[in-house]
Amino acid sequence: MLDKEKWKKRFMAILSLDSHPGHIAAGFAVGVFISFTPFFGLHTPLAIAAAFILRLNKLTCITGAWINTPITVIPILGLSYKLGRILRGLPPGELHLKGLEWQYLEKHATSLLLGSSILGFIAAILSYFACYYLVVRFRQKDESLAELTQEMEVVGEEIE
Repeated sequence: MLDKEKWKKRFMAILSLDSHPGHIAAGFAVGVFISFTPFFGLHTPLAIAAAFILRLNKLTCITGAWINTPITVIPILGLSYKLGRILRGLPPGELHLKGLEWQYLEKHATSLLLGSSILGFIAAILSYFACYYLVVRFRQKDESLAELTQEMEVVGEEIE
């Protein structure tokens, strides 16, 4: 189900990208936000579209969109539903679903979209700072990458 070596390679590729740490982190954060949406099966196309529209790194955006795994989908979906109901002034109720297809989620769409947007936004902010920190920290180990990163942070953009 989860191939640790595959994920480790993907994260090493992200940390090694020749791009501004903020640009890398922004792509990852947008992907994480998308991973919290209840549009299962559309996370990857949404991440690719967002990366093109917002001019973000496609690799980081897609990787962020895959953060919400089959193990975490159900708890996050339930929490999103309860949060959405509370924010709408309704009593928090249990989410009973027959499946994760839209036909089963549709009648709960308002609460799910509201709750998942709030949780996704919080997760995106946290993941932005975590990713930024990890990229900078990783690059400090390599002298040439550390110098390039420092220049990018001073200038505020990518250096060619």
